[in-house]
Amino acid sequence: MTTPVDVPVPTIISQNVLIEPDAVRILDRRVFPFEKTWVTCRDHEEVARAIEEMVTQSSGPLFAAAAGMTLAARDADRLPTAEERRRFMTAAGRRLVDTRRTNNQIRDVVAGLLEVTEAALAAGEPLAGRVEEAALDAGNRYLARSRVMGEHAAALIPDGATVLTHCWAESYLTETVAAVLRSGRRIDAICTETRPYLQGARLTAESLAEMGVPTRLITDGMAAHLMSRGEVTRFVTAADRVTMDGHVVNKVGTLQIAIAAHAFDVPYVALVQAPDRQAPGADAVELEDRDGDEVLHTLGRRTASARVTGIYPAFDVTPPRYVRTVVTDRGRFSPQDLASYYGEER
Repeated sequence: MTTPVDVPVPTIISQNVLIEPDAVRILDRRVFPFEKTWVTCRDHEEVARAIEEMVTQSSGPLFAAAAGMTLAARDADRLPTAEERRRFMTAAGRRLVDTRRTNNQIRDVVAGLLEVTEAALAAGEPLAGRVEEAALDAGNRYLARSRVMGEHAAALIPDGATVLTHCWAESYLTETVAAVLRSGRRIDAICTETRPYLQGARLTAESLAEMGVPTRLITDGMAAHLMSRGEVTRFVTAADRVTMDGHVVNKVGTLQIAIAAHAFDVPYVALVQAPDRQAPGADAVELEDRDGDEVLHTLGRRTASARVTGIYPAFDVTPPRYVRTVVTDRGRFSPQDLASYYGEER
């Protein structure tokens, strides 16, 4: 009988966004793990700018936006009327949602906190305490759902597998890996470096290594070649969003690896807590294009000729034919059958 093992929680998961009495502090993932520094935000606008400037990525903006709404609630409580407080909170929520529109996590957490706002206003109660409590609950629910999803995903990863991943999948990936390790199975990991911010090189590789997984790094162009040599068992990523017809929206570069995985019969497993009922297909998802100047630099230093300009589509869309399984907090689904996720509600 296999003895369960304790798995360390990576630093970047356990220390992410802190709501404090005077401010919100966000771990600066642009410099982690070389430096462990925090960006201090005094109001929701500063939180919004931190999200836009990539201080935090992946699911970090969910926690940051929830914290930003807490700061907004503290400011709103200083306003004289309920209607002014409502308008202020609505505007703050809109500002935070506009920071990163491709991933629906900010949209959903803000919507939930605006519902809490309405309930507090209707009861004539101050907003700050209610919103802060709900923000913390939202973060805890996200982590709990990720853990359940990880248990479902772990069943797809055999002992001795070599798992290729792209970009930084946050607790979606770390909970999957933790479930594998708790079962007594052992895996190796290969991470793409993920230009231009090197999330794979800095965040994913560091986190998996902290968990005790033998981890190797490749450049973004090497994945297909490794698959052709039979050196990859599974391709596993998070999804910023999965549409109801099975399209996987994720960090740019996912599509080309998924096509290679399909060509070399490597199962592609996409992780998402739930498909987005507000996105029937890929056309319903706004894909963020970032400033092309960002691809001309790495870690603050220019790496391209001054004669050229850059193009930076931040996300791409993988059609369902290249996706083997979509794993959610309610189990594993074919990308052609995501309506079943909501079947029990119907």
